[in-house]
Amino acid sequence: MTTLHTPLTPSDIHLLREGEHVLLSGVVYTARDAAHKRLVELLDAGRPLPFPLEGSALFYAGPCPAPPERVIGSVGPTTSGRMDLYSPRLMREAFHIMIGKGPRSPEVVAAIRQYGCAYLSAIGGAAALTARRVERAEPVAFEELGTEAIFSLTVKDLPLIVTNR
Repeated sequence: MTTLHTPLTPSDIHLLREGEHVLLSGVVYTARDAAHKRLVELLDAGRPLPFPLEGSALFYAGPCPAPPERVIGSVGPTTSGRMDLYSPRLMREAFHIMIGKGPRSPEVVAAIRQYGCAYLSAIGGAAALTARRVERAEPVAFEELGTEAIFSLTVKDLPLIVTNR
């Protein structure tokens, strides 16, 4: 089992092996398809992103509102293939890891290898358990998108599996 902390370095990602179990701690940014589209639009317009992409972790999730006395509601991975249209462009900008569920397209797998990124799978159907790994949650950008807004989550020992490297 490997323990990783964000922000990640290229050597952190380079040492990962497919099938390896990982515990991730640090800041993770949620971003689903609507947010990915806006991130690419910002890059295409030459504008800065609302968070540092290099060394970051993008979690394909839309957190539910927090119930009383909790940091966050359920937060589980969404189908990663919905981000495949945008992922190579984001990988080209900076190395990072992506977290979701399900397979990636051949184009995304090729970009992962080309740009030194990694794709890790989270446990689908365990959103309430994943939420227990979140110590802090704050909106970062695109709040008008509701649960598809980008949130900064501070996680501790989020269990993941390296799917593509």
